[in-house]
Amino acid sequence: MKNLFFLLFTTLLFTNTLSAQALNTSKETKKIHQNSSERKSEINQIDSLMTKSYERDLFNGNVLIAKNNKIIYQKSFGFTDETKQTKLNDKSIFNIGSIAKEFNAVAIMILVERGLLNLDDPISKYNLGLPKWSEKVTTRHLINYASGIPKIENKLIVPKNDEEAWKILRNSDTLLFEPGTNYMYDNGNVFLQRRIIEKVTGMTFQQFVIKNIVNPLKMTNSVFDPTFGSKNRTSCYDMDNVRCPELKFISGWLWVDINDFYKWTEAMNTNHLISKESFQTLLNNPYAKEEGGSLGRYFEKEDLQRHNGVSYKFESIFLNDFKNKITIILVSNNLNRVWDLGHTIHNLMLGKEYEIPKKSIYQAVRKESLYDVNKAIKTYYLLKENSKNEYSFENSSELNKLGYELLRLGNIDSAIKIFSLNVTEFPKSANAYDSLGEAYFNKKEYQLSIGNYQKSLQLEPANNNAKEMIVKINQLLSIKK
Repeated sequence: MKNLFFLLFTTLLFTNTLSAQALNTSKETKKIHQNSSERKSEINQIDSLMTKSYERDLFNGNVLIAKNNKIIYQKSFGFTDETKQTKLNDKSIFNIGSIAKEFNAVAIMILVERGLLNLDDPISKYNLGLPKWSEKVTTRHLINYASGIPKIENKLIVPKNDEEAWKILRNSDTLLFEPGTNYMYDNGNVFLQRRIIEKVTGMTFQQFVIKNIVNPLKMTNSVFDPTFGSKNRTSCYDMDNVRCPELKFISGWLWVDINDFYKWTEAMNTNHLISKESFQTLLNNPYAKEEGGSLGRYFEKEDLQRHNGVSYKFESIFLNDFKNKITIILVSNNLNRVWDLGHTIHNLMLGKEYEIPKKSIYQAVRKESLYDVNKAIKTYYLLKENSKNEYSFENSSELNKLGYELLRLGNIDSAIKIFSLNVTEFPKSANAYDSLGEAYFNKKEYQLSIGNYQKSLQLEPANNNAKEMIVKINQLLSIKK
């Protein structure tokens, strides 16, 4: 009898255990299906966003998105150049602009970790043939753009090669400010970082990066300063299908494809090349926290790294969301809405509200404005009347961008008309008045200029540029008297 009772009890226990296991398995399966369904929905939304952006001429390039260290979305949209004969693919290499400056910064930290370089030594130590100011400047200043060294480029002069950059730096006797007291984003800091690496290692900058970064990470498709016609090379072009001029600048720019780009971000996230401490040294700028350092900007509250790069019409961005383990990379050879798209994708993935970008009003009236700005303004109002929901009329940067393009081309009167339209459309935008003030300053209409800067300052009291320009204009007016 006891044996029978024991057998029944054991059978009941076993049955209940199986039932509990089946229930748990059912819950886990349901959860897996739910997660899979949510992921599929998220990917479909991303694809819809990118496809619609391509159809609206807002994106031509490659995109890669990873979540929890797995690539969940990767696609190519558009063409390698203005002929539109060859489609982009994941081996297409792009100029990533300022993001390529990360390679020299990380190379610096590799040397620091090997005990071959001290960030706080003066750069005069490396016998670069620089003026006496080099005794005050350290490598730490260079990687944080806090050196105050003379600018090697401005609106009128851009060095076409390393020799011209050396000439500018060696013939400039004064600093722009005392090292460590201010911030100035300039490629002279990048140029000297690369030269210091060469002095310390006895190798060219390119050789050192290939040996210590490119090869270890198996970035098999990355190329330094590729010439036109190089394998997989893209060319940038504008919305009128006009090719950009070939880049003539200082050397040392690594072009990458989207897969190599991802390998690079993964290496940084996993401390594969440099320690977490070294990574933080580059990520946080002690001299200008809000400006960011060699690895772009770090937003502490969101635990988010953002870096973008522009070179002619090439544009790239990546968002590294450490908290949610999300990496978003976009590379483009047709400057348009890469910045906006990066943030839109991020909002989508966080479950926040997002909007598929509208057609660019800048693109719609740009070509016409080059020949007849009055006609372009009429087109603007016609589109606003008939197609308001299709175009980005609520974005003041659209007209602002057009105004600055006209200003760069020397069409000051046309630029003033576009900036004036922007002020009319966005009367509460401090930036719109600031831009109009700059245009009038370029035309030497100082009273009109100062009036717009004052209006900008009323709307945004922290606008330091407006404050500085008002002082400058008042000095010019007092001299004239």
